[in-house]
Amino acid sequence: MELRNGVADIANQFDVFLLDMWGVMHDGSRPYDGVLEVIEKLRQMQDKKLIILSNSSKRKDNSVRMLKKLGFNPDDFHDIITSGEVAHGLLSGKLRNRWEMLDQLLQGDPLQKKVFVLGSGDNDVEYCESCGWQLTPIEEANLIVARGTFTVNDGSEVVNKRENEELYESTMETRLKQAALRRIPMLVTNPDKIRPDVERPPMPGKIGDRYEQILRETSTEECTGLVKRIGKPFQDVYDLALVEENAKENRNRVCMLGDALETDIVGGSINGISTVWVLLDGIYGPDLDHNTDDSNLMQSAEAIVKEFNGETGTYAGDRVVQPDIALRHFRW
Repeated sequence: MELRNGVADIANQFDVFLLDMWGVMHDGSRPYDGVLEVIEKLRQMQDKKLIILSNSSKRKDNSVRMLKKLGFNPDDFHDIITSGEVAHGLLSGKLRNRWEMLDQLLQGDPLQKKVFVLGSGDNDVEYCESCGWQLTPIEEANLIVARGTFTVNDGSEVVNKRENEELYESTMETRLKQAALRRIPMLVTNPDKIRPDVERPPMPGKIGDRYEQILRETSTEECTGLVKRIGKPFQDVYDLALVEENAKENRNRVCMLGDALETDIVGGSINGISTVWVLLDGIYGPDLDHNTDDSNLMQSAEAIVKEFNGETGTYAGDRVVQPDIALRHFRW
């Protein structure tokens, strides 16, 4: 892993930049210093393709609105891909589906398209119904969609974490155990496990992990394939982003630029592209000294990578993760 001074040092090395949003471009409320300048300079260079690859559970139009609100021009990006948009395409049957569980439901009786939602509380009903699914109690559902960590929604009753966290946690745990007994498949529309802010609250990826654990505890049958995650680091979103770069030699000119080892860096590694790790914004910003010299910063960063590689149950599996390039910030 080599620390570079800024994007200017790597701009000529790559033609395609896959960009994470939250933790690289903005902190949820404002763009990080220097990011707007980087986007402008890259756009001024010939043949540079900027593609946003976000694990947001929401659809593309929400990210477009967010970009405009933060002062970005959405037209500066060749594409804006969110895991929520890709999952919506899979649920509606508009995108090619590699998941056998969902394929069987889509090819079966349309009346069986019944879903139980662990949601964000933001357009959960509209999201499911717009791709042809009816919200139902867990006893009737044939699919679980985990797109947020704030609500449990069966179409008639909503338990909201913001109103009663204890009730939310107990209800979700009960419903997951009920679902495991019926071996209901789950689609996780945001594989992130924590959000990149100071509190690091849990994200839908944690729900997927917990459901797999319950499945293993409640059944002697194989549970592989019952949980499908859409988003980084998994292949579906990279295939869409790199549809024009499928040849191996072309991927040598592509990089994944992000702040999260488990999603951005693992994803780039799995999908055969270079990885650029943004250190001081996003998930690991609070763990690193922003004022230290390069040598000490890299020692601390290497320690984080070593700790991550020693963890079990990550998306890396047995893969040893090592970012190719590190940047203090996403700045020119």
